[in-house]
Formats: sequence, C-alpha cells, structure tokens
Amino acid sequence: MNTTRSASDAWDDGARYEPFMGRWSAGVAERFVAWLALPAAGAWLDVGCGTGALTAAILARGDPRLIVGCDRSAGYVAFAARRVADGRARFAVAEIADLPRTEGGFDAVVSGLVLNFLPDPVAALQAMAGRARPGGTVAVYVWDYAGQMQMLRRFWDAAVALDRSAAELDEGRRFPQCDPSTLKGVFAAAGLDQVRLDAIDAPTVFRSFDDYWQPFLGGQGPAPGYARGLSPERLAELREAVRTVLPVAADGSIPLAARAWAARGAAR
Repeated sequence: MNTTRSASDAWDDGARYEPFMGRWSAGVAERFVAWLALPAAGAWLDVGCGTGALTAAILARGDPRLIVGCDRSAGYVAFAARRVADGRARFAVAEIADLPRTEGGFDAVVSGLVLNFLPDPVAALQAMAGRARPGGTVAVYVWDYAGQMQMLRRFWDAAVALDRSAAELDEGRRFPQCDPSTLKGVFAAAGLDQVRLDAIDAPTVFRSFDDYWQPFLGGQGPAPGYARGLSPERLAELREAVRTVLPVAADGSIPLAARAWAARGAAR
C-alpha cells in the first residue's frame, strides 16, 4: 500500500515484526472476524495483509471459499505465503490503486492495522469498496494508539518525557483517525452505508521485561525505529524509564491490554 511514513518507519521483515506486534495482532484479528460474523463460503480480500495474521484468522473462523491477501511489501507477502498453507488463500504484491479483483466482487474487503498509515483513508476505503460486490462488507480495525494500546502508550509516554521530539513519531499523535468518532466520519465520507463501530480488546501479557523490551530493538515500526536511532546511552536511559512505568505481577509477568477500534460498512 502507499503509506504515510516517517523516516523511522520500516515494514519489511516479517520475522522481526512477529515478536513485536504480530503475536498480539493475531488475537485481535480473531476477535475481529468473530465480530463480523459473516456467512461461510464467501470471497474475501485482505488489504495490507502484512505477515498474514488476519488472513489466517479468516481461514480459521470465517470459513471462506477464497481469500486474497495483498500488501505493498514483497517481504511481508512472502512471509505470509509461507505462514498460511491453505489452498483457499493466495497472495499478491499490490498498491491501493491496483487491488486484486474477483468476478462479481468480493463478499468482504477487510484491512487490519493499516488504514491509518495510508495517505488518504477516504480514498483507500473507496478503493476497497470498489472491489466489493454491491452490499458487500468493507471493514477495518486500527489500534487505539492514543488510548488503550498500552504496550505502545507506556513506551511513548516514557520516550516523550525524556525527549520532546519523540512526540512527532508517537502514533497517538500521528494518527488522529484512530478514534471512533473520526473513524466513523471517514467511513461516511467514503460513501459506505450501515456504518458500525466497536472496541475490540485483547490481553497482551509479557513473560518478563525482556519479553516486552527486546522486540522494540527489531526496527519494525515507528517505536522500534525510534529506539534504533538512539545512542547506546540514550537507549539505556529509555529502557529504564520504560521499566519504571510498567506494571509487574508477582511472577514477573507484565499484564497489559490492547484495544483496537473496528469499523464496518456496506458497499453500494
């Protein structure tokens, strides 16, 4: 997909993405598919499929006859194709302007954790709706970056306290559309009917502080990109600042939660 990116963003290494965000996006993807509750045997298009979490959830819970996953990152598409071994799934490298098609249109066109990175979310939803059959479902979910996406909020709050310039990279500030009222307006502006929104919550329990911290060193996404650009001394300072704001259970685990906002509408 064409994306709105900062210099710190990187989305090209599935093996590094999985321990950082992929393991948590899988749980949200399953809840999203359950929330949609669409009929079996449908044809689905997964826009911005990344490493394949949503595609896998659709195959496991949505019982599709066909699902096409597409992404602008050839590295992610290759990772997803290796991860998802199912004859009903196929993958393609594609931009918003050339999304895959199927005869008669897809029954569902969905996108997970992508819409906020696209330079024109309204145009992106219109392009998605253009691949759906009349009355088909167009649906997305995005992290609640400014609120209850707690693993990122704790990181950025600590980072900004040490370095005010970090606020420019904080997804909670960069992506105001990840708010239910704004997201609903984006869907309405795209011409979708019967728009509905809900919060999707999932636990994100880390085994230890290292289990929380090490994925931030992998370079995939804004927060790891920011961490990668710090000197060793400043990175060590940030590490300790983050440690002090995390809740720690008696067994050493770190219990956090992740919220995503899900939105759906009907194509005309």
